[in-house]
Amino acid sequence: MSVSTQERNIAGTVYLPIVVQLQPVLNLSDEQLFDICLVNRDLRIERNEYGELIIMPPTGSDTSDRNSEINMQLRNWAKRDGIGKVFDSSGGFRLPNGAVRSPDTAWLRLSKWNALTADQRKKFAPLCPDFVVELLSSTDSLTVVQEKMQEYLDNGAEMGLLVDPEQKRVHIYRPDQEVQIFDDPKTVACDPVLPGFALNLCEIW
Repeated sequence: MSVSTQERNIAGTVYLPIVVQLQPVLNLSDEQLFDICLVNRDLRIERNEYGELIIMPPTGSDTSDRNSEINMQLRNWAKRDGIGKVFDSSGGFRLPNGAVRSPDTAWLRLSKWNALTADQRKKFAPLCPDFVVELLSSTDSLTVVQEKMQEYLDNGAEMGLLVDPEQKRVHIYRPDQEVQIFDDPKTVACDPVLPGFALNLCEIW
């Protein structure tokens, strides 16, 4: 097992989250990875498709506040709509490619959630959310998050938003479509995946 670093750069500042290379020495099962996350609750841990652990620095308070706002807006809509469930950034999903990711905000149809067993719900749900939001923070690289957004689409997501509060910019991801980029939008409509839901960006900027 070896430990390396992965460079991230935003606004001229370099951040070096830790990339822990386990294979071929160790091949963690989903259960073992879940247990590692449990005993390291202060760390933000994901696993990429190559089996490497990505240990990221915590976000700042301003990013946490913005993400809470996004989660609240989506959850309020979901309670009225009633066809899906909303998850915050602490929830992990095991994607079909084997990666374990924790979107800042995620929405999943109830039909898929209800098909999971009780044990599957307690750990990393073995599926990709239908809708995801990633909020770019000062500890994130735009390129790295863009790659993560594409990974969600490749594994079954129907729509994703990459929200960049510093640039007041939103990248909209949909399968088999070019990424749409909007500068300083007031709202972003999420039809037809989330019928009638529009994210209010005024509260985010």
